Amino acid sequence: MSQTPKTSPHLTPLAASLPATVPFVGPEAQERANGQPFKARLGANESVFGPSPKAIKAMKAAAGDVWKYGDPESHDLRHALAAKHDVPAENIVVGSGIDGLLDSIVRLTITAGDHVVTSAGAYPTFNYHVTGYGGTIHTVPYTADHEDPDRLIAKAREVGAKLIYLSNPDNPMGTCHDAQTIQLMIQNLPEGCLLVLDEAYVELAPDGTGPAFNIFDARVIRTRTFSKAYGMAGARVGYAVGHVDFITAFNRVRNHFGMSRISQAGALAALADDAYIDDIRSQIGTSREALYQIAEDNGLRAIPSATNFVAIDCGQDGDFARAVLTNLTAQGIFVRMPFVAPQDRCIRISCGTAPDMVLVAEALPKALEAAQKL
Repeated sequence: MSQTPKTSPHLTPLAASLPATVPFVGPEAQERANGQPFKARLGANESVFGPSPKAIKAMKAAAGDVWKYGDPESHDLRHALAAKHDVPAENIVVGSGIDGLLDSIVRLTITAGDHVVTSAGAYPTFNYHVTGYGGTIHTVPYTADHEDPDRLIAKAREVGAKLIYLSNPDNPMGTCHDAQTIQLMIQNLPEGCLLVLDEAYVELAPDGTGPAFNIFDARVIRTRTFSKAYGMAGARVGYAVGHVDFITAFNRVRNHFGMSRISQAGALAALADDAYIDDIRSQIGTSREALYQIAEDNGLRAIPSATNFVAIDCGQDGDFARAVLTNLTAQGIFVRMPFVAPQDRCIRISCGTAPDMVLVAEALPKALEAAQKL
């Protein structure tokens, strides 16, 4: 007998006031609802090309020791990251993907009544954490499908924001700013405001997208992940780089045993395999070009991407784009789309294999035709 859920009496007033939120409906849930698996999984910006074979080997080898907790300091991985980025290990914290790190960042900085600024339609999980700790979210619109540093800073000054969130390259549009633009933004931050710079896709962006690390600048914390270029989304490994005082503060709130031994071993091996990452960049570049061509073949405009996905402008409004997406789903093609107008005129398709691109090329004209009839 099913039960009708009620608000538990054990919740805090804040928790009781929050809506039940799932920022993204997973493809597995959609497959269960549809009663069949997707033919192409191209909606979550995972890397269908997978991790380095060296990472897989390392994770298999670590499986025998999975009875042990993972190193709570992620010592070896932190020191390898420090060597890669030429910064001290004490300026790096490892966590369960960028999502887990965002939770810690917000928990450390935001309480009820604090103000935060982000772009309307930017990565929604950040907002989810801010709301969960009682913060107030203020948004500014995109400019020409780019997050707008000047608008973000102006709004932060207006509301006295403690945090600004910016992803570079951006999700969901795939656009990016160069390092000089980001550095100027950091220099212009209001006093007391911290920039949360999400660089999940930076390994896939053009050279010169990310500014050099400055571990002495307490105005910015930068997050990166092994979920995208490194193909390890299911392992949940991310890291943040920042001023030592703020990085050390993570030890006050983080889940010290949140990283599995298997994930740490895989990330360590993946980080050392530069040749594999170079190959992945090449494969993703080929897939991006294929998606650009598919858009052009259907009379649509693809937004140039610095990531492992491409936003395709469907040429009408959000309702039309949602109809296209719904039909693609019905054909077994898992894709997603931006949530907020005017970016919701687009659908967002992750890069994939050559067979994946064939499936998209076959399905998209049918989806557009079906949407036109509604």
